[in-house]
Amino acid sequence: MLVGMISRRAITAALLAGTTGSLALARDELLTLPGKKPLVKHTFRPPNYETPFAALRAPYTSNDSFFVRYHLANIPRVDPRDWRLRIGGASIERPVALSLAELQHGFERVTVTAINQCSGNRRGLFTPRVPGVQWNYGAMGNARWGGVRLRDVLRKAGVRAGALEVSFDGADTALLPKTPDFAKSLPIERALDEHVLLAFEMNGEPLPHWNGAPVRLVVPGWTATYWVKHLTDIRVEPQAFDGFWMTSAYRVPVGLFPGAPFASQTTKDTAPITEIVVNSLVTSHVNGDRLTRGKPADLRGRSWDGGSGIAAVEVSVDGGRSWRDAALGEDMGRYSWRGFSAPLDTSRAGPIGIAVRARGRNGAIQPQKLVANPAGYHHNVIQAMTLEVL
Repeated sequence: MLVGMISRRAITAALLAGTTGSLALARDELLTLPGKKPLVKHTFRPPNYETPFAALRAPYTSNDSFFVRYHLANIPRVDPRDWRLRIGGASIERPVALSLAELQHGFERVTVTAINQCSGNRRGLFTPRVPGVQWNYGAMGNARWGGVRLRDVLRKAGVRAGALEVSFDGADTALLPKTPDFAKSLPIERALDEHVLLAFEMNGEPLPHWNGAPVRLVVPGWTATYWVKHLTDIRVEPQAFDGFWMTSAYRVPVGLFPGAPFASQTTKDTAPITEIVVNSLVTSHVNGDRLTRGKPADLRGRSWDGGSGIAAVEVSVDGGRSWRDAALGEDMGRYSWRGFSAPLDTSRAGPIGIAVRARGRNGAIQPQKLVANPAGYHHNVIQAMTLEVL
């Protein structure tokens, strides 16, 4: 149930639209979920709410402003005292069921800073429109995730030779029997990566209900579809998982985007979406902002990729004809976003045609043209806007 509903409509920040860099005002309804500040509502059931633009300016996105994404409408509040995580499957030697206390105190605790980004972030900016939740910029956030390594837990249960995939299921369920359960899988080599966590903390606090309490999967560098919330079951199997959300949803044409392969789930035509692509976002200004002539001004924002780390952010003030390096902020880890800033020349009146592009350490760079795809994934075209010096 929603509490503290805001009845009025609020006009949010201007957001980049389409592939040309033009901007338009979006009238978005802000609503408050229990434990959250007002978020931009897209759907009520299942709940899909995005982080307001202003909250993306902080190095770490606060728990009460972090976006909410669900596919199923029945989301029970799990009592941590009764919660159990069951680990089994044909490729597990010793099936176990762990309590939260056993998980928290039976393994080494670690923290990973990582951006959690919906695969369809910025889908609402595609032209022509594509189906799905019409996210703007806020289906993402950066946080410090605390928990234990998934590989440590799997090794305690014993992983047999020949294991191929690890599947994950949570406590959320569908209202209708025919609706597919939301369950995902990872290739065994990714599941055993040292950075993949079973997280029970977020920014130093217990994981919030709307972000997966008491425990969620954290897969740094991969899109949020794999970050299963309210975890209850993990299975390790010698064959590919055949659930709907792997075999039919969250797939793109083979070779359309770069990223880590998922061979056991790849067909002749399509492959699962995996890694986040290189991207950036200006957070200090929006299209049409006015600057005071002679008053110092800086362009600031965030940049990120799927884990190679950001090598550079370039800024153009002449509509993309020439580029110069922005100053990079603190490196908070390869899976975190990274700030950037560049001074703006306000000595003369007139328009400034801004363009921004990020480059990863793996050489990937933001494209000039949006890569069209049926589900509206990976919107990472170079951001453009016009500022006016008066």
